[in-house]
Amino acid sequence: MISALLLALGSLVSTAFAARPKAGTPASSRLPSPTYRAGLAWLLLLSNTALASRVERLEKRSSPVQTFPNGSNFVWTLEDTYQGSTFFDTFKFYTGEDPTHGTVNYTDQETAFAEGLAYVESDGIVVMKGDNTTWLQEGQYRNSVRISSQKQYNTGLFILDLDMAPWGCGVWPAWWTLGSGTWPWTGEIDIIEGVHDNEHNQVTWHTGPYCNLTENANFTGTIVEQNNEPNLICNCVDNYNSNSGCAVTEWSRASYGPIFDQQGGGVFAMKWDVSGIGVWSFYRAAVPQDVTNGQPTPSTWGEPVAYLMPDACDPLTNFINHSIIFDITFCGDWAGNDYATSGCPGTCAQRIMDPSNFNNASWRIRSLEVYRQQAIYGVTSDATHSALPATILLAITGLLVVAMV
Repeated sequence: MISALLLALGSLVSTAFAARPKAGTPASSRLPSPTYRAGLAWLLLLSNTALASRVERLEKRSSPVQTFPNGSNFVWTLEDTYQGSTFFDTFKFYTGEDPTHGTVNYTDQETAFAEGLAYVESDGIVVMKGDNTTWLQEGQYRNSVRISSQKQYNTGLFILDLDMAPWGCGVWPAWWTLGSGTWPWTGEIDIIEGVHDNEHNQVTWHTGPYCNLTENANFTGTIVEQNNEPNLICNCVDNYNSNSGCAVTEWSRASYGPIFDQQGGGVFAMKWDVSGIGVWSFYRAAVPQDVTNGQPTPSTWGEPVAYLMPDACDPLTNFINHSIIFDITFCGDWAGNDYATSGCPGTCAQRIMDPSNFNNASWRIRSLEVYRQQAIYGVTSDATHSALPATILLAITGLLVVAMV
């Protein structure tokens, strides 16, 4: 952009010089000609406009300049926005059997739209829900929705702003990413997941045999235990640890379930880059201003609720070609097996029958934004940004002075 500006300036200065009074012209006739004055006016106007545009773009950069572990600079640049009336255009509806053995029928897009299981409200809120109108016989499966993004990602900053996440006895929702190829070798990241009326979100990684949580890493959540010991092993190959992966439970009661919804929802963020995979959550009143402004700066958010460190799990080789997934299932391997000790009434199979039990089994999404890291070269500080337009302005002033002589 700067080189193009300088070329344009050079062309205009040449035009201005060509329009100058010729040498030897009597002094009384040496006033600048109209063409000359017009050329200088256009030069000044173009330079000021270009500089203003340049400064505006710098100020609207997706995030402040941040630093890679190797010391080079980058910004988080908005790559994709999933929102409003176009939200479902770039997602596929999954209609296969539930791999977690839920009592669920995942419907196609046409059925989901026709039955009111997926739609966009007039204010742009995206809704996905389990069927809450149909009575079932015991043993029948309840209709619901599972969608996955057509686009796949390898690293990024994923920010989900939602007013409501599904909950209720027998309900098992998740917002997650899944690698292509054979599971679990390309990884799975469960960002939002829980069952029943739980109040604490659970973040989980499912991987091949070369990933572990770091017990002394800086995150605020609690590592889920197995056999009364923190389970650090993420490996799910050959049904290791019953495919449970490695999980961290958030400390906040506002991170899942009825309390999360009552206080207006909030924002979840997952950062996946060379420095590892971290998850943050913010209830509505605590959403950082940089997120609201579209200039996310994870380094200012404090410790994440969960973090998978690169020294114990390479985030680039163990997580490959991930699609974004939303789903709502019922009972199954977690909500079903856990039902008897959950405090929920009856059995999970009985719970499925009454549609009114699923009035809260809904996603209500404001937006999902995906940012990518954009390397910045030759930028070391905000002072550099300020000096750049000033330097160009000084050069322009010099050109104008020369042209006026």
